[in-house]
Amino acid sequence: MPVRSLRSCVLTWPKTQTVTQALCRWAQRLGREHPDVLHVGYFGSYARGDAGVGSDLDIVIIVAESALPFERRSACWDATDLPVPADVLVYTATEWQTMQGRLGKIVWVYTKGSHVQA
Repeated sequence: MPVRSLRSCVLTWPKTQTVTQALCRWAQRLGREHPDVLHVGYFGSYARGDAGVGSDLDIVIIVAESALPFERRSACWDATDLPVPADVLVYTATEWQTMQGRLGKIVWVYTKGSHVQA
């Protein structure tokens, strides 16, 4: 018969609603602090509704413009406040015009001048 040890660790993963609410707050803060942010959304397993233990949060940020090359932009956005690991993709508005539809379903949580929330 298995015996539970009082010293054993139990890992838990935040619920989807906790993750998306944290992302909404994070995105709103980004919008206030960075006027060049036009949109923030998420895609992948959280957007499809099949995220589970160990799923990361895939975030897309659309900015008006950027002097940095695409592969260096994500390093400028600190997502460590979020309750799960996050992958951040940052596109300029012009680049996004050619990317639309390639990431699958996107749930937008911030649009400049709007109060969009998940």
